[in-house]
Amino acid sequence: MSELIVKRPLDKKPLLQRFLDGIEATGNKLPDPGMMFAYGVGIVFIVSLILSQFSWNFVLPSTGEMLVVENLVTPTYLAEFVANMVPAFVGFAPLGISLVAVLGVGVSEQSGFISTALKKMMSVVPARSLTPVLILVGILSHAASDAGYVLVIPIGGVLFYAAGRHPMAGIAAAFAGVSGGFSASFVPSAVDPLLQGFTQSAAQLYDLGYLVNPLCNFFFTATSSLLVVAVGWYVTERIVEPRLNKTLKIDDDVEDAPEMGSITPLENKAFRAAGSVLLACLTIIALIGIPENSPMRDAEGSLTSFGAPMMRSIVPFIFFCFVLPGIVYGRIAGTFKSSSDVMSSMTQSMSGMGSYLVIAFFCAQFLVVFGDSNLGTLLALAGAEGLKALNMPGQMTIVGVIFLSGFVNLVIGSASAKWALIGPIFVPMLMAVGISPELTQAAYRVGDSSTNIITPLLPYFPLILVFCKRYIKDIGIGSVVSTMMPYSIALLVLWTIYLLIYWSLGLPLGIAAGYTYPAM
Repeated sequence: MSELIVKRPLDKKPLLQRFLDGIEATGNKLPDPGMMFAYGVGIVFIVSLILSQFSWNFVLPSTGEMLVVENLVTPTYLAEFVANMVPAFVGFAPLGISLVAVLGVGVSEQSGFISTALKKMMSVVPARSLTPVLILVGILSHAASDAGYVLVIPIGGVLFYAAGRHPMAGIAAAFAGVSGGFSASFVPSAVDPLLQGFTQSAAQLYDLGYLVNPLCNFFFTATSSLLVVAVGWYVTERIVEPRLNKTLKIDDDVEDAPEMGSITPLENKAFRAAGSVLLACLTIIALIGIPENSPMRDAEGSLTSFGAPMMRSIVPFIFFCFVLPGIVYGRIAGTFKSSSDVMSSMTQSMSGMGSYLVIAFFCAQFLVVFGDSNLGTLLALAGAEGLKALNMPGQMTIVGVIFLSGFVNLVIGSASAKWALIGPIFVPMLMAVGISPELTQAAYRVGDSSTNIITPLLPYFPLILVFCKRYIKDIGIGSVVSTMMPYSIALLVLWTIYLLIYWSLGLPLGIAAGYTYPAM
């Protein structure tokens, strides 16, 4: 008797689709993000106890001392940890930025000003150009520090939803521009002088007289903006959005999107008045920064350094630039009858931030213990030393720097903290073989930017999750990471190739590059 053989149908899904589905399924099995960070705190305590028993042959670049993994399971540290839980939460970097900006945006949103602005934008921007324009705006938002996270990304979701497209695709495209393209910008940002300081200090370990210009990567990052827009556009419309339409259903109770084109004469009048107020606010901000003795400049006369009052006032400026036009629009359009309506709009905008506050609390505690334990530093220095020991050719070393930076970014969120750790290792090492500090810094920036969008340790990642929950309440970290993974892979590969081509052509990375580029 012959056996009956039943063959299973082959999975006809493309390999990338199966890979992303696997990430989504695995990631969504993780606990709630808040609980995940809470568990992370416990894991760090246990791992720090174990690894603190060993000696590590790594030298801290900042102090010259040997790295020590701190044992956090001691009565003294536990007492300090409990005592500092509130300060750690209050001091969580994105918390104040997010809440203050959302207060201002809430007034403009509830008044109808943003809705009318979106209608007008949709009438001007062709439907086919919506994705690249959104990514470009995300890139340009770097000039305003971290404002893009709290402004551009949620507006991306609203724009796509209003256009009848999947809102998650809009959030993803904006996220790719703001965070994935963090090191791509047509205009200088505060990140340039911040990284330059670390690069110059590292270069002077090899050549005491070496100077690095703050805009040493400007030409490369400016032209990289075109690459990021092109990659983001293709990935959004050919990979991400088609997959989202098949796998993530939007909730039925999502607030209705503004009807495009239905602007009444009263709304037009209110919009013109609010627009005039917004223009006046921006003009005043610009004028107070122009004088050389402006109080908005730092001690050295710079407007764009992290220490300059202008840069530290970005979020308050955002608050005023949304509140004042929102109030004017609301009073003329009739959506605000009294000051109580204005306060109510702020209250309503805060009501949606409850889940973010919970996640932020546990995330802040995790980042504190992870930093205090030195586990992230251990991973970064071990990876850097391993790459150094391989002693690869220049091109392969640059690729190694990019991929190591991308990996380290998964465990250390701060761009400056990572570069402060690995820069003093890589910069002098590569200078010894004729590779400039400017090129090494550019390689670091490519790797750091490319994986920003897939690491839950990015301080703004909990906020991105909250924006997504506006449309899909039960969405998890796995869905967000799987949505952003194609952008991360494409940027990491194509941006690396672009840097190698740029280098091979001998093009200047920026202003006042120090060393001559070696031949490929």
